[in-house]
Amino acid sequence: MLDKNIKFVFFGTSEFAVKILNKLIENNYVPELVVTTPDKPQGRKMILTPPPVKVFAQNNNLKIIQPEKLKLELFIAPNLDINLDIECPSGFDLFIVAAYGKIIPKNILELPRRGTLNVHPSLLPKFRGPSPIQSFILSGEEKTGVTIMLMDEQIDHGQILAQQNLEVRLPSGLGSRTSKWTNTKELEEKLAELGGQMLVDVIPKWIKEETKPKEQDHSQATFTQKINKEDGLVDLEKDSPEMIYRKFLAFQPWPGIYYFIKKDGKDIRVIITDTGLKDGKLEIKKVKPEGKNEMNYENFTRNKNYP
Repeated sequence: MLDKNIKFVFFGTSEFAVKILNKLIENNYVPELVVTTPDKPQGRKMILTPPPVKVFAQNNNLKIIQPEKLKLELFIAPNLDINLDIECPSGFDLFIVAAYGKIIPKNILELPRRGTLNVHPSLLPKFRGPSPIQSFILSGEEKTGVTIMLMDEQIDHGQILAQQNLEVRLPSGLGSRTSKWTNTKELEEKLAELGGQMLVDVIPKWIKEETKPKEQDHSQATFTQKINKEDGLVDLEKDSPEMIYRKFLAFQPWPGIYYFIKKDGKDIRVIITDTGLKDGKLEIKKVKPEGKNEMNYENFTRNKNYP
């Protein structure tokens, strides 16, 4: 039986990473160190806010660092005041990465005795990059899942240790089904739960060298981009109902979807806060016009102050 007291560092930032880390701890895999991104200003008042992983790590009394730039000396055991008695220059068996959000240099990835594992929420080589969940929902594809891979210096390019599919419900075609489909937040939670358990299963096999990584089929790779606020713009006249609805699902909770109307010669942003798809038609239920409270779409369209 594997001693779960392996020495590892966990890299992560988002809520997805929190769920992965929590699953590890629940299974007695406790990191010697947690690496996350620096606190950032958020909201209208630009209040300095810690990333979710930092909050979780503090609540669980884990050692944390938040470097602006990753440097080799940060991971040498004596510099961290950590006593690690294993045969490895860094002192660590393994690094684990989940939604960290920064590029990790090759010399750091290769520091641990068994390298660096990554939990990626797609079936690689599909949907490499920073927005695999949103991009899957937008794509119209029907199958997704989680990949555990051995990281190299290229983005989501490393050899695969494990993959598992996840059944999801997304709009396919313009049928009459009206029950709720999966959005990004819900799908992220499911993929994080699956990924955490997969990691727990893979770690002992990988440490004991009982599993062999497989090369990705790089000819089948697809790539995603970072999501921006502008990606939420829709055109109610030109965009198909299904695509608008897919955007609504993909961009929850952020950046949401919106369109513009003209009022007194100015463009007014209207955020769609609730919508559905029925019999091939988009059913907008609630909106939030710029500077106004959320309201029923029917009331909004009847309001003489708006076209």
